[in-house]
Amino acid sequence: MRSKKLLAAVAAASVLVLAGCSSDEPADDAADTSETSDQASPDEDAAGGPDLDGIPDVVAEVDGQEISRDEFVTAYEGSYQQAAQQSQASGEEVDEEALKQQTVDNLVNTTLLVQAAEARGLDATEADIDETLEELATSYGLGSSDELLTALEEQGSSEDEVRSQVATQVKVDALVADEAGDIKPTRAELREAYDAAVAQAEQAGGEAEIPPFADVRPQLAEQVRGQKQAAVGEGLVEQLREDAEITINL
Repeated sequence: MRSKKLLAAVAAASVLVLAGCSSDEPADDAADTSETSDQASPDEDAAGGPDLDGIPDVVAEVDGQEISRDEFVTAYEGSYQQAAQQSQASGEEVDEEALKQQTVDNLVNTTLLVQAAEARGLDATEADIDETLEELATSYGLGSSDELLTALEEQGSSEDEVRSQVATQVKVDALVADEAGDIKPTRAELREAYDAAVAQAEQAGGEAEIPPFADVRPQLAEQVRGQKQAAVGEGLVEQLREDAEITINL
């Protein structure tokens, strides 16, 4: 279970960026749930896991490139596990049909972005992949990428599979960065982000101490850049989907 969650996190990292999440947020979420991810939730035990009946061998085609059942199942199982945990907390059942549609849409979007990246000559070098693996290992509280790969291999995920997922992330990140260009947040934008953080802290009870604006300016700049890149990425996905020939077989 843990390997599926980690792989899903790797595969979804770029999609999360497009959804406007900061680079730190996915890591924090994963860290919060990793201790419980080795065991299935009661909902999963009762339902026997996600319903994979009727999933075709080719889930979708994107400009002639196939998205296989195996790709879909890997992504869907990770999404289902997270949804089942949320379902347990909320008391609402997992809407598997909606979750399946969301999963295949994310896979289609990622495929389009990778195709666009490769068309621009943007690739993932071994050094890029190694650097990203180190960052992922750190985000999961592990000492090195070797520890991350070992943990995944012990759960049945090969190094080649993991590196392939990371290569996808690197390509998509490079494409979004290329499309967005050099983003330089203004002081007004940084102040707006800071004021929003202060207001959020106050709304939550005001117990957290907010550092002075000057002390967190670099973090605010990174946050604003991430938000702007997310907006650029979302627009790029919309454009690519309009121009692409997409067939979904679910």
